[in-house]
Amino acid sequence: MSQYHAVVWIDHHNAFIHQFSASEVESTRVKDHKHFTHQHGSDVRAIHEFYADVCEALKGVPEILVTGARQSHADFRHYIEKHRPQLMPAIKGWEVSERLSDAQLVALARKYFDQVDRVPPPRAAGA
Repeated sequence: MSQYHAVVWIDHHNAFIHQFSASEVESTRVKDHKHFTHQHGSDVRAIHEFYADVCEALKGVPEILVTGARQSHADFRHYIEKHRPQLMPAIKGWEVSERLSDAQLVALARKYFDQVDRVPPPRAAGA
């Protein structure tokens, strides 16, 4: 089910995704891929697979708020900009946050989108 909004709390191991409308919430957890690759000498491939799974879970959601520790969502943002740029227009905000309960995370997102939805669109030049 694809809802109107989604909020994601992400670190380097888990992503908690809550898609919601005015009356419904659907929650998903995406876990990292635990494997080391000798090719890169690191877990680069695993983290890219993890981020790809998160992006797939967000596919089709028109408005997304990404939350999490500063470094975690900075790394996720870099991945999106480089590998999934078509997702960037849907991401309406990046908020640094500690891990919140599911209910707190959805409440934060509802408040965020309520404020964003109230902002009038920019006026066209010459209007």
